[in-house]
Amino acid sequence: MSRIDSVFAALKANKKTALIPFITAGDPSLESTLPTMHALAKAGADVIELGVPFSDPMADGPVIQRSSERALAKGMSMRKVLATVAEFRKTNSATPVVLMGYANPIEAMGQAKFVDAAADAGIDGVLVVDYPPEEADDFAALLGRRGLAPIFLLAPTSTPERIAHVAKLARGYVYYVSLRGVTGAGNLDVSEVANNVAAIKAAVPVPVGVGFGIRDGATARKVAAVADAVVIGSALVQTMFDAPADEVAARAGAWLGKVRAALDA
Repeated sequence: MSRIDSVFAALKANKKTALIPFITAGDPSLESTLPTMHALAKAGADVIELGVPFSDPMADGPVIQRSSERALAKGMSMRKVLATVAEFRKTNSATPVVLMGYANPIEAMGQAKFVDAAADAGIDGVLVVDYPPEEADDFAALLGRRGLAPIFLLAPTSTPERIAHVAKLARGYVYYVSLRGVTGAGNLDVSEVANNVAAIKAAVPVPVGVGFGIRDGATARKVAAVADAVVIGSALVQTMFDAPADEVAARAGAWLGKVRAALDA
């Protein structure tokens, strides 16, 4: 059983919802990423989504767009992201890490080479925003051969055909985008989320995580009532950016700890 599967199985047995924080690798500094990952794990992260910075992050709102720009300006690259995860694995063999990003850095490395490097570094899953599931069969097969989970986005606009295709390929979990828009948007309608997540759960055999528009513990708790996982990114990325340089990891951990407490209350 993979790390992701083990985590979700344990949470289900304990009637808990997974908490999945997103951070951009290399922001607000290259040096802060590794200690922040450890702080998030200690604060109750069940899975860590690590964003690979890209120059044109089309699905992301301004907060994460700017974090990508800052990380790239500081020299963060795909190879450095993988090296950071490998370092994380030296002392944490339990917390799953999912890479989230865009096709260009993967294509630049080559899909097969990337998959081997990711597996060797200790990555557990990969979510590529601009690999449509209808065109991702070969990539999903490459990931599967190395034990990595291909993770896909679904949205309020996803057709039954797309959901069915994701159901065939997805491992680990699927990420339901709760809003029509970009990351960090507001106006989350939990009742609409509940209806759409129920439909996805009926079709997809893996857990369903919900992200976009979740800003605090109260919102996370509402979403947790209908989802298997809560994904939270923009608010955390902003918290890290606002922190003094020597307090980034501590502030990130403290912030996530409050969300964890709200979920478990």
